[in-house]
Amino acid sequence: MKNIRVVRGNYTPVEELEVEIVERKGLGHPDTLIDGIMESISIELSKLYLNEFGRILHHNVDKGQIVGGRANPRFGGGEILDPIYILLSGRATYEVEGIEFPVQEIALKTARNYLKKAVRNLDVEGVVIESKIRPGSKDLVELFLRGKKPLANDTSFGVGYAPLSTLEKVVLEVEKFLNSSFYKQKNPFVGEDIKVMGLREGEKIKLTIAMAFVDKFVESLEEYFEFKNKVKKDIEKRVSSLTEKEVEVYLNSADEGESVYLTVSGTSAEAGDDGEVGRGNRANGLITPLRLMTLEAAAGKNPVNHVGKLYSVLAFKIAQEITTELEGKEIKDVSVSLLSQIGKPIDEPKMAFIELVGEDTEKYKDKAYYIVERNLENIEELTKEILERKHPIYY
Repeated sequence: MKNIRVVRGNYTPVEELEVEIVERKGLGHPDTLIDGIMESISIELSKLYLNEFGRILHHNVDKGQIVGGRANPRFGGGEILDPIYILLSGRATYEVEGIEFPVQEIALKTARNYLKKAVRNLDVEGVVIESKIRPGSKDLVELFLRGKKPLANDTSFGVGYAPLSTLEKVVLEVEKFLNSSFYKQKNPFVGEDIKVMGLREGEKIKLTIAMAFVDKFVESLEEYFEFKNKVKKDIEKRVSSLTEKEVEVYLNSADEGESVYLTVSGTSAEAGDDGEVGRGNRANGLITPLRLMTLEAAAGKNPVNHVGKLYSVLAFKIAQEITTELEGKEIKDVSVSLLSQIGKPIDEPKMAFIELVGEDTEKYKDKAYYIVERNLENIEELTKEILERKHPIYY
């Protein structure tokens, strides 16, 4: 059938390694922001095509960039001196069978709406946004419309794994906690640009967290350190509910004297950093250099036949389902690699390679095979799930 191979994995699960490193770039990090913007544009274009034409048309808007501005933050409130610049690029369908689609209008409107929701203290009207989204190439547009089944528009691969390690769970949950609406309501000085870097050495975890403070909510240097100490204690309390391992928390460790992480808007894009699609979190919301990884940028790619997106999402979905359905068995870790071949049906990968790590994997191979086969047969359901934002492709 579908080139599925299930084998016993010979690697050491990351949880058992002496050292583990995990990173997550939070909601307001420039890389996460541009991922979120371009993914939202893809979703809105898909909805437009469905409403106007009855099916999603060819598009891949996955090449956006944020160019940081210049700012003068100060206690009590500073100002943006030079605006953030955002370039939206990629390819989309502008016209088919006499029906025209307002691609540029949708893209610009969606980008501003996303920024308003993602960075609450940013003056979005002051951000310069330019769209250079162009029509797609004739061959890829035709490939998109060819046949009853979606055909892979690229030769690419996606990878995934499960279950999450303790460190992965901690890093993920700490960022979500700090960027939750509940925490922001109680602590309005906390900006959205939060990066969590986790290190585990043996049984000891060290978290280095960079968190932008919003200057208008902080009146003095003394108050900054008072707030910083409060947030650090909140993080330690939250982490204690997630793991019994010893955890050290370092918050804004570059602070020295009066040089502290203060921003006007809550994102370093205002002055300190730029952003580019694909440089941030992988398709499960984490950056994990000691796991299987791909450089594929999932955000902004079309959810119908771009395997760089679909296989990245599907690999994690399959790994999680195998882990869940074999819970309580001897399986410690699952890794999934899916390879496509351009022009071939997306439900028929060139290779689906699954590794099971555990004491006795032989008796679970058939179950894993069935889960992979089931997911490939239902791969078109992923499109709907992606449009409903059920997968953490960008955040």
